[in-house]
Amino acid sequence: MIIRYELPRDWIRYDRQAIGDEWMSAKAAMLALTEMPYQRSWVDELQKMQLKREVAGTSRIEGAEFTEKELDAAMRETPEQLETRSQKQAAAAVATYRWIAQLPADRPVDEALIVEVHRRLVTGCDDDHCTPGRLRDRDQNVIFGAPRHRGCEGGDECTEAIRGLVEATRTTFREHDPLIQALALHYHFAAMHPFLDGNGRTARALEALMLQRVGLRDTLFIAMSNYYYEQKVGYLNALNETRAAGHDLTPFLKFALRGIESQCRRLFGEIKLQVTKALYRNTFTDLFGRLKSPRKRVVSNRHVQLLNLLLEEEEITLEALTKRTAHFYRVKNPYKALIRDLNYLIELKAITYKRLPENTGFLILIQLEWPMQITETEFFRRAKEMPKAKVHGFLST
Repeated sequence: MIIRYELPRDWIRYDRQAIGDEWMSAKAAMLALTEMPYQRSWVDELQKMQLKREVAGTSRIEGAEFTEKELDAAMRETPEQLETRSQKQAAAAVATYRWIAQLPADRPVDEALIVEVHRRLVTGCDDDHCTPGRLRDRDQNVIFGAPRHRGCEGGDECTEAIRGLVEATRTTFREHDPLIQALALHYHFAAMHPFLDGNGRTARALEALMLQRVGLRDTLFIAMSNYYYEQKVGYLNALNETRAAGHDLTPFLKFALRGIESQCRRLFGEIKLQVTKALYRNTFTDLFGRLKSPRKRVVSNRHVQLLNLLLEEEEITLEALTKRTAHFYRVKNPYKALIRDLNYLIELKAITYKRLPENTGFLILIQLEWPMQITETEFFRRAKEMPKAKVHGFLST
């Protein structure tokens, strides 16, 4: 049985009470994220990661397959320089999201914008079977999903559906919260499937565009497609339930609002980690930098290098650390010097360690709470013993 598309009588209908908890949680998480102070350089790096998650998610939902290496290449190269269709789709998505990020906030979501987003997403990867930016013509129909759904009829109905949606975004949508508007646009576009291909990617890109206008843009971009991919069954079920309920948006809104909350909290946690690392780095740079003895400065420089490496890795095996730090030590027995330095940092409680299973080695871990625990008095007291400090639970020097 194929479920046919019906034009909505009301483009934005849902049970406000039923989505109340999800809406408040999403708004609270978004507020916490957008109000959090941060250093631009940290978030620029996180933004690259978020974009990678978004592109991977929106492509993989559609069945694209690529390794992490292939995805990295897709984010660097143009579609013409890549080999597989999946890689070309990912590269086109990267370029599209970067273009969306540059759009002025007052650019209307009209038919011209929608077809431009689609054109950018399919050009160079799917244009062999789908004309970029062109709505389906008469007798060009699509069937998708499970259970099987049929998009709006190609030709006049397709045009009517898009124009009705655009008019709704300009009028009735504005009576509702911006998060609801973004998710409603996503759902309705996906339900009508107005193009021959690339409809899901376009729906998610349009949602991202709308979310940017409430502050989730540029450095605070959240990877909703990553959530939809990780929760793919729930995502498709929510779309299906909403369609089956005559476009009552409640099921999809409940599901997607939970995604906004989780992705905001995820990015908040990642920014908070960068803040914590910055505090840690400032603390040890200040304390070790105030050691006056030339000999202690030489030794403390190694400690600073070690802590910077461990801060980057968060945890690393002793075996791997030994290889990574070989150039730190210009001494007769570099391994012994490394263990002595680790013992000293363990006694300071700047780092810790644990045995690997079956006594196969040690795992060295950074103690991110250290700046909140160490005092200047305690640090300089222990510094007097440097580099003789040892910890009897760790490898003996």
